[in-house]
Amino acid sequence: MPNVTIYTSSTCPHCVSAKQYLQQKGVDFTEKNVSTDVSARNELIQMGYRGVPVIVVDGEEILGFDRNRLEQLL
Repeated sequence: MPNVTIYTSSTCPHCVSAKQYLQQKGVDFTEKNVSTDVSARNELIQMGYRGVPVIVVDGEEILGFDRNRLEQLL
């Protein structure tokens, strides 16, 4: 099972879609909400991103909800 982390915000519809997709696939993931978690926001900025969702699958970073890229990595 891959190690998956998803950076989200409270108002992001693409984040909701990405989480639903992962849940439907039966993939366990760690969610880090940058709206409510300052350390998660700082992590995201240090990675070079300002937008969400950012999905990290075994160290591979995906900006946005890219279903085809997720399929490849999962």
